[in-house]
Amino acid sequence: MALILLAVYPSIRLSAQTIDTIVVVNHNIFDLQGDDAPGPLARLANRLHVTTRAGVIRRTLLVNPGDRYDSARVAESERALRSLFVFSRVRLDTTRIAGRLALRVTTSDGWSTKPQFGYSTAGGDATWLAGLVEENVFGTATALSAVYNKTPDRTILDFRHINPHFFGRRTRLAAEYASKSDGKHGVWFMGVPFFETRAARALAIDGEAASERVLVFRDGVADTVERRVLRIGVTAGFAPHATSRDFVRVWASAQWRREDFDSLGRTPFPRSTFGAVGAGVDVGHVRFHVLERFNSYARREDVDLSQLLHAGVWAAPRAWGYPSDRAGVGAELSGQASAIWSGGFVVLRGDANGVYAPVAGGLDSGRVSGGVTVASQNLPRQTLILHAEAGALKRPKPGAEFDLWVQRKGPRVFGIHQLTGSRMVWLALEDRILVRDELWSLVGLGVAPFFDYGGAWYPDEPARLGGNAGLALRMGPTRSVHGDVAEFALGYRFGQGWTGSRWAIAVRSGVVF
Repeated sequence: MALILLAVYPSIRLSAQTIDTIVVVNHNIFDLQGDDAPGPLARLANRLHVTTRAGVIRRTLLVNPGDRYDSARVAESERALRSLFVFSRVRLDTTRIAGRLALRVTTSDGWSTKPQFGYSTAGGDATWLAGLVEENVFGTATALSAVYNKTPDRTILDFRHINPHFFGRRTRLAAEYASKSDGKHGVWFMGVPFFETRAARALAIDGEAASERVLVFRDGVADTVERRVLRIGVTAGFAPHATSRDFVRVWASAQWRREDFDSLGRTPFPRSTFGAVGAGVDVGHVRFHVLERFNSYARREDVDLSQLLHAGVWAAPRAWGYPSDRAGVGAELSGQASAIWSGGFVVLRGDANGVYAPVAGGLDSGRVSGGVTVASQNLPRQTLILHAEAGALKRPKPGAEFDLWVQRKGPRVFGIHQLTGSRMVWLALEDRILVRDELWSLVGLGVAPFFDYGGAWYPDEPARLGGNAGLALRMGPTRSVHGDVAEFALGYRFGQGWTGSRWAIAVRSGVVF
């Protein structure tokens, strides 16, 4: 019986063997040896590009020579390489060298040095940007960027740095600083996360510092407040149970922050300090679905369909700076469940959190949201997507309200800040039809009939809902490190609570589900 099982299930045969060696084969952006080899521009791009170092690829892998073959860890290693966002293609498979088992890692670099010139518009409101992004500095998978962005609200000069191997093999560093026409804002993160499913521990520090203007929109009119914040947080976790397929993780976190909101120009500005501690548990069974032509073109995409549950409790006592009417206990709960069939899937997500203040006699602030996404590729060259979500906020911080234009949710050809509030619903139906998966070895092309309906509003006003139906031209790069799709959408608008023409055009990034 054992021999029969080994013959029928090669993965069982492999799992009983040890990986003797790992072979890394990394290609440049364009294959110049193929029959359809691109022209002089591609050859120039290959010469200018620094290919990813083999050592970076090896450090990212979750398996090493001498390990037992584990198909789940090999698949997770492939996902880890894709998540570096320096490759356009990644493939891991096994081979035999002198009768020994070898893991072969084959990658193709993506174009990572990108001058940024962007323009988007919806409902007559335009945004544009310009800058330079390098997402694979000297082949190290380190990212640096400087981008100038102009929106109808403000101008922003944004600097960003990401290093996945900052100190040692698994320590990550990420930092971003934005110099705005109406303030400054910076965030940072450094630490070792749960970098794989079977990781035993994690430790990270993160923070935020800002002095900025915050806009709160109501019926398209902005109320302006000033925000000043300095926050530092530390989170640690360990996994009492962790395999290559599921985990149970226990975490604890502490935060100190100084955060105030007040009218512009007030002197002296308030100065409040707060402290909070929390603990909780995460439980998950990992399951990823590898698709093509879902959110991009000519590349494999990892869609997270894991079964997940997250629960935590926070203490925000009066003794640590909270006002008596806001001190209390906070709870947070989120989860995800999914089902897969041949050619499609459905995934449900939900989350809720809130702070209970005994002195105030109830819920001080909170958030609840939920959504469902159904996707099918059962029809040739088509990806049919149905998505619905809803949410509600109680006493959100200024600027934390739902703004469907900013969050890229809701009807896509509506203008900036037309749909804002503390209540939100959104329904989207889209059929992404493939025209060409790769045109001129540079770009994928498709069209998408769409229908959107939704809106956002405040509880003391009538629901502000609108919809649109139309057709979008979709174009996405196939040789870039990111496969972000741009949309040129023409749609007919209907509903209430907004002004403007019925017909509108939107030029923007495609919705990522």
